[in-house]
Amino acid sequence: MGKGVGPIDVVITWVDGDDLAHRRKRRSYASADELDNDDVGGEIRYRSVGEIRYCVASILRFASFVRKIFIVTDGQDPQLGDFISRNFPGRNYKIEIVDHKTIFEGYESCLPVFNSLAIETMLWRIPGLSDRFIYMNDDVMFAAEVKPEDFFVGDSLVCYASRMSWHFAAFLRRAKHIGRSHKIFGFKDSMLNAADLLGRHGTFLLLDHTPHTYLRDVMEGYFASHPAAILRNTSHRFRDSSQYNPQELGYLLAESQGRALIRSCKGNYLYAYPRNKKNYIDCKIREFDAHPDAKFLCINSISNAEPQDVDKVIAWLEKRLGVTTD
Repeated sequence: MGKGVGPIDVVITWVDGDDLAHRRKRRSYASADELDNDDVGGEIRYRSVGEIRYCVASILRFASFVRKIFIVTDGQDPQLGDFISRNFPGRNYKIEIVDHKTIFEGYESCLPVFNSLAIETMLWRIPGLSDRFIYMNDDVMFAAEVKPEDFFVGDSLVCYASRMSWHFAAFLRRAKHIGRSHKIFGFKDSMLNAADLLGRHGTFLLLDHTPHTYLRDVMEGYFASHPAAILRNTSHRFRDSSQYNPQELGYLLAESQGRALIRSCKGNYLYAYPRNKKNYIDCKIREFDAHPDAKFLCINSISNAEPQDVDKVIAWLEKRLGVTTD
């Protein structure tokens, strides 16, 4: 387990947006504006091409130290048993499906929720979860062997990030709203909001789409003394520009307690955002193959790609992970 670290679990958030029941439920709660905005409630946020299989496979292949995998869902089940038994025969593993109702106990009025920032705020409440855990969205994976010390060292977490000026980022946020009828709310904006929540206006941590580490006691302690901070995120069924990034919050809190080690992910991070650009996927695959030791991988919104490019990505993933879906 690594000296002084203890058990490490992984939490994955997952939704099958193609499930008709889930789609009907989401549409019944969303406004027309939310459905039209891909950053908020549009179909693209919920589409899936089976990324969850490769996310879990990457853990089983490259992170043998993980004690248990928790998959957080809204009344769904990815049905991974056959896939895992075929690709990892005889492998002992523990996977538990955790429903939103479990982590939102006492906050049932916030359900149903279709908002990743709200869900991520409550992950530390999973019953039986290890004190130190790794969080991954289902499009984030391990791409090479990882060790406990890549994520936790003693009583501290490891954060893969760079530092950015809060004032400069806030200026850019204001500038991008000029002349627009509605606010654009992106990944960086949620990080700024976390820094704002803590009154930190010097620098903040600029995160990437990598696996993120949590210290459960840090989150529990903060929310016990700041209960309104939970509702600030969980009261929105869909993404809202007032919300903060829970990972950023956890990292800044841990750093303020001297329990965060900040590392660059340069050379360790592979990222693609499929788009209808000629040869984009081919170029990305060549780039990925040139970095066989890179530990982290994110293929963001793969369902956006043309069908032939989706097939190329899936084939590459299966080769890298040594699995098959046949």
